[in-house]
Amino acid sequence: MDERFVARALVSAHDTCPVERLAASLGPGPFSLVLLFVSPEADVPAIVSDAAQAWPGARIAGCTTAGEISGAGYDEASIVAVGFHSRYFAAETLLVPDLSKLVASELSDALLHLRQTLARDHGHFPEEFALLLVDGLSTREDELASALAAGTGAMPLIGGSAGDGACFRETFVFDGKRLLANAAVISVMRGACPLRAFKMDHIKPTERRMVVTEADPAARIVRRINAEPAVREYARLIGMQPESVNTLTFAIHPLTVCMGERHHVRAIQRVLPSGELLFFSAIDEGMVLTIAEPQDLVGHLASELQALKKPGDPVAVLAFDCVLRRVEAQEKQMTGQVSALLREHGVIGFSTYGEQIGPMHINHTMTGLAFYPPGTVVSESAP
Repeated sequence: MDERFVARALVSAHDTCPVERLAASLGPGPFSLVLLFVSPEADVPAIVSDAAQAWPGARIAGCTTAGEISGAGYDEASIVAVGFHSRYFAAETLLVPDLSKLVASELSDALLHLRQTLARDHGHFPEEFALLLVDGLSTREDELASALAAGTGAMPLIGGSAGDGACFRETFVFDGKRLLANAAVISVMRGACPLRAFKMDHIKPTERRMVVTEADPAARIVRRINAEPAVREYARLIGMQPESVNTLTFAIHPLTVCMGERHHVRAIQRVLPSGELLFFSAIDEGMVLTIAEPQDLVGHLASELQALKKPGDPVAVLAFDCVLRRVEAQEKQMTGQVSALLREHGVIGFSTYGEQIGPMHINHTMTGLAFYPPGTVVSESAP
């Protein structure tokens, strides 16, 4: 990573003065935006409060995580800070304080106004993009993505859903001093660094399909598949006993939905005590789901990260990586190899409860942005 453009810092979640150490490591800046990806093991309210004092001239946005991605690769029980230098980036943030009261037209208008303000004040920066952090337990990500679409247009929008480790109890996002659940924060930016948005997944659909025959779409709960109790039918189709199904099962046997010519994962979060399946993203009755199988995670990641170097070496790679990819890497004893690749390519970010790219909320992927030195010619790359 080239610290002239994007700086990064890392401390333990249990450090006695975490923000002070992060600020010293990040450097004097000045920064237009500081992102904080915070382990739920940390004292999150104290960190949010201290961050506003540590970087008074910067916009501050962040969230809790399901694991962090630091200079060392996969990390846990830590806090990652990412600082965008004011010389090369300008930033504004837009808080959505209550996702249950989302008004699409008002949100898209606010986003367009923010973009126009940045263009007027920082039009000398040619690149425009937005970063989205959203409560990963809100069940509102799909609705939010749809509401934002009208205001983003062709602007790259990348992000992730806040996590809570493997607990699934409470997740938070923050904007400045405001720490909130059931909320989202959008960082709208202009910069001097050419960029490329990316989406990586190593999932291959099989011929095994199922139909959701009873569901609660608002709660993302599937009650019946093929007219049978959901977990029992899912287990039968993958050759397991229902009582053996767990988070690892969902990582190894993901479900996908076909949209156009592409398959996108609809990841299962957990089995409810009732035997119903709770999903990470939108689900509905009549939806046809296809069982998929992961391919070579390490080989695919190596190839995709190497492809990001085609225009030249990135100055930074910011990534939002599904927690199920981390679970898969751990189970297959690939964590060391994945971490080595992330370290080699300077990837920073966090493990999510869902990923964002453009108007889509998806799962079991790594989405992100690669930033390049000013003057680099970066060709268009479809998500």
